[in-house]
Amino acid sequence: MYSAFGFSALPTAPKAPCFLPGRNAPAPVCSVRSRSQLGLRSSQPVRGSGCKRMELCASVAGETDVDSAASATENDIYSKFWAHADSVMKSRLPDLSAYPIPDGFKTKEEVTGKGKRAQWVKTTSYAYQTQKLRQVRAAHVQGGRALQVLNYVIFPHMNYDVPFFGADLVTLPGGHLIALDMQPLLHTEEYKEKYSGPLMETFEKYKEKLEWGGDFPEEAAQYFSPCFLWTRPSETETVDTVVFDAFKDYLNIYLDIIEDAPKITDEEYLSTIRERQISYLKYRAEKDPARGMFQRFYGPDWTEEYIHGFLFDLEEKLEKGEYKIPV
Repeated sequence: MYSAFGFSALPTAPKAPCFLPGRNAPAPVCSVRSRSQLGLRSSQPVRGSGCKRMELCASVAGETDVDSAASATENDIYSKFWAHADSVMKSRLPDLSAYPIPDGFKTKEEVTGKGKRAQWVKTTSYAYQTQKLRQVRAAHVQGGRALQVLNYVIFPHMNYDVPFFGADLVTLPGGHLIALDMQPLLHTEEYKEKYSGPLMETFEKYKEKLEWGGDFPEEAAQYFSPCFLWTRPSETETVDTVVFDAFKDYLNIYLDIIEDAPKITDEEYLSTIRERQISYLKYRAEKDPARGMFQRFYGPDWTEEYIHGFLFDLEEKLEKGEYKIPV
């Protein structure tokens, strides 16, 4: 999901879900839950589970034991990150209101694995909007000790030239992958000074504490700012302390920028903003490394609808005439 940054070479660990784009594994043979939990009739198809009928799921229920499956919230790391962001936004954004989340996306739970490896996976979605911010959304994926992810992105309306805010926080059995940035629309010196300048001191502070995470795809470089904080800490304590502090500081500076951001009225500049926003969203939707993970857990249909209908929904809303710039 760390798709905010388009990573294409995330490390994997034994028994961990695959996050590499292009390796879109099919859904597991069965992601079984009880009929009562699913709210389905005994013969009703299970969407995205890889099983056409509940009878087929029932036939392998002994292999995928929902009663003994490990809890999704075990080893929870990123709930406090989202709780902080949620609280700060409600405090600092007086016009914050709910952004519509399509049916079926607010919460999604399945069991993956068999026998002793059975594991609950839960995805929870959150979304807000303001007069300046088209969509503020987060996807929190909890998979116990196998997987913990928070993807939190802020998309401004198209009449503001401010960067996107992106936080991708990923924990796998082999370690952590952390990316924080205010992702630019433009790369002119004037734009960098205007929007990376206020963040530079904070970036330098945390760059000294967090080792650089290594190379990333060249095609993704256009979406990074000079203050892109990318690291792979090996210790959870580092995430709980240093990364959490960086997350809070980056968010506060971003909200400072939003508060002072002027509305753009120049038609030519508005056209440029629109073009850059659409380019950014297309890239992210096409290259989303979480696609394989979601397909494995929830099936391809749900995955594509979630990516295009919620995570990166601007293009779809424009095509349907559902998005208009606030006056």
